[in-house]
Amino acid sequence: MTSPSSGDREKVVSKLPTALQQDLKVRTAQHGVDIQHAVEAGITAWRGLGANLSPIETSGAKSFSTWLPPGQWEEFRRDCTARGVSLVQGLSQSVQVWLDRNPAPGIQRPAVVKRFIVCNQKGGVGKTAVTAGTGEALAEDAGRLHPVRVSKYLATARAGIEGGPALAPEDDPLEFEDLPGLGLRVLLVDFDPQCHLTKQLGHDPLPLEGDSLTKHMAGEGKAELSELIVTVADDRFGDRLHLLPACTDAFLLDVKLSGVRAREAALERALAPLEDEYDAILVDCPPSLGLSMDAAAYYGRRRPNEPSGNSGVLVVVQAEDSSADAYGLLTSQIEDLRSDMALELDYLGIVVNHYDARRGYIATSSLQNWMEIKDPRVVGLIGDLKEQKEAVRVKQPLLAYAPRSAQAVALRALAREIS
Repeated sequence: MTSPSSGDREKVVSKLPTALQQDLKVRTAQHGVDIQHAVEAGITAWRGLGANLSPIETSGAKSFSTWLPPGQWEEFRRDCTARGVSLVQGLSQSVQVWLDRNPAPGIQRPAVVKRFIVCNQKGGVGKTAVTAGTGEALAEDAGRLHPVRVSKYLATARAGIEGGPALAPEDDPLEFEDLPGLGLRVLLVDFDPQCHLTKQLGHDPLPLEGDSLTKHMAGEGKAELSELIVTVADDRFGDRLHLLPACTDAFLLDVKLSGVRAREAALERALAPLEDEYDAILVDCPPSLGLSMDAAAYYGRRRPNEPSGNSGVLVVVQAEDSSADAYGLLTSQIEDLRSDMALELDYLGIVVNHYDARRGYIATSSLQNWMEIKDPRVVGLIGDLKEQKEAVRVKQPLLAYAPRSAQAVALRALAREIS
């Protein structure tokens, strides 16, 4: 059935098996192609075949509509009649032809493992939630579609803080686009002795008497560090999202590092044997400016032949004054490291977390101050909403617990911004 034209195309309504509809939706998103153009190309290719294809199971086919060039559908109907196949069968075969000729693209893996150092000297700003959510977004299945959008807060924050209406956290974000996951192999490193990342993802901290990242950094490792890694299990991550749990012995890390040779490189020496297994490693740092932060920053430095922005420091803040004070202390330490050790250490950006414009002038004016910083710039604005707190309570990854929540889609946008 056809309907009146839209521009130079006419609407076509038919049926298509649900599985084929889903495959078509995912594959066109993977290639950045409109569904209508894929169906058009598939029909053209099917009509050019010299023989019929094997029949496709079409029982239970669901309604499907698209837009095709004027006249193509009627010509296609005649071809189906001539070949002795139903319209639904012919359309299904045409879509399958396009899918076969346009296989899913491979995952774009970085030449040098990405190393994201998530930090701030101030505690309670949400570093752990941002580390976990960003890692989850990087690891989501590339064969499925996930809602992605820049938060309405980030897209319209400048207008709002310059006199426009305040944005409440429950406001609907901008229209989002369903996109394939990034499909990267990700390691989350809990570098904080408080073990928040480990606990939030449903795992137990490593026992004090056993092996740990701290012991490996101090040269006291008992076995391979890889033996400590656990999987963050959920279908959307496959076996791509892993966690290196923390141990409370990390409270002693600065003391142990004080006697270690080339202590700034201690984290790199520990994690380097793991890097070939991952595309991205995210380090959830403690709220500290000690030797452990030096080691984390050194690990995030730009290596020889590594492109700018592939690795670096991601600073998590809140829209309030104490975050600004802590940010100043952190950036001073980073600048000292850059200068003293001649490091090429990139800022990946600032993430303003737990934002709620209903808190009034302090929140909106603080956000304006963050937005006015150009280097590093704000790359994410995450609302202070209940879903993250609920996910922590039930010890599930946010993107598995509430995959379509505003926080989840903002974290996906952040992951794409820095990856």
